[in-house]
Amino acid sequence: MEYMTVREAAKKWDISERLVQKLCAQGRIQGVKKFGISWGVPADAQKPGDPRKEKEPAEPPPRQPSSSCLELMPLMNTPFVPGHCMECIEAMEDGSKKGIALAEYHYFSAHPEEAAKEVEPYLASPDMGARLSACLIYAYANLSLGDIQRARFGLDELKSALDSREHVPEAAAASAFVAASSAVLLHLPLPDGLPGIQGFLLSLPPGLRAFALYVQAHYLYLKGVYGPSAGIVEGVLAMGATQYPIPAIYLHLMAVMDYISLRQTERAKAHLLAAWEIARPDDLIEGFGEHHGLLGGMLEAVIKPNWPQDFKRIIDITYRFSAGWRRVHNAETGHNVADNLTTTEFAVSMLAARGWSNPEIAEHLHISLSAVKRHLSNAMMKLDVSQRRDLQKFMLR
Repeated sequence: MEYMTVREAAKKWDISERLVQKLCAQGRIQGVKKFGISWGVPADAQKPGDPRKEKEPAEPPPRQPSSSCLELMPLMNTPFVPGHCMECIEAMEDGSKKGIALAEYHYFSAHPEEAAKEVEPYLASPDMGARLSACLIYAYANLSLGDIQRARFGLDELKSALDSREHVPEAAAASAFVAASSAVLLHLPLPDGLPGIQGFLLSLPPGLRAFALYVQAHYLYLKGVYGPSAGIVEGVLAMGATQYPIPAIYLHLMAVMDYISLRQTERAKAHLLAAWEIARPDDLIEGFGEHHGLLGGMLEAVIKPNWPQDFKRIIDITYRFSAGWRRVHNAETGHNVADNLTTTEFAVSMLAARGWSNPEIAEHLHISLSAVKRHLSNAMMKLDVSQRRDLQKFMLR
């Protein structure tokens, strides 16, 4: 069965979201189902009779934010020596922090099934840090699993966190962090009510602050401002972000995106190898697959010749993650990012759309000129275009 969110039902029926929630709680909408702390309304459900003339039950007191916002994404916020990730998790006390950290490990090591299963108990947690962490992991894990309904549930929960208007700085910062992360990484417009990064950055602990700056750099990249984006990354890494492996991996990958866009391939290669050196000992390879289409063929140029089996796993991640990513991104933005190209065809097309010549692409990817022409011809045929410049509308922004 297909479900609507409370927000979608409110828009469809022209009533407030709060009223929809009350109708669900009162059992006045047939077939509603609760996913964690939120309601799913059957897509074909009929609007109930107007209950506003009836006496409404008293609302429950609002859920108070806990003081544990420092435990938001605890593994991301924990420094550890590469190769000792599981030891770090096992040393944590049993409880939500350890459970979320284990889910993070499952996700970042490309095991979305285990990640989604691990966070399910925390989707309705009274602990704000655990709840928001769970929703973020749940959303992205389900993108890779192809369960878009559950992914949207997680994303909607993160958006609704901004509507709570929490006045506790740490709670507001946690809400802004997860909302910004979920939107920017899906290349979606920033949600209404999101404060600028300067409004919440200093309320985050160091590891999350580093990842928030990766998100900010990614946002600038999407605006085509590659130099300042790279400047943020270099500054954050220079100030000690490398002691937090998960943010460091994503920051280095962000630098690859920037430098390949600036055609500084040696600097891009150095950052890719730095990310790989951090990630490989603990098998934290999810980010490489997520970013494949934005790395300008650097995985093909650097990882594939030296670590062919790992490259194959990364490509498997790419196909799985990007399929779910496009189903959300394309529907929300109206863009038509190509979904019928091989990863090599996509990499060649991305470079061609950005003005690289066929010889430049061949040299960069360490393939023959005829192979470039073949991949480009196949891509243009699949996309039904005749000019290189027309490839851009099917590529990642």
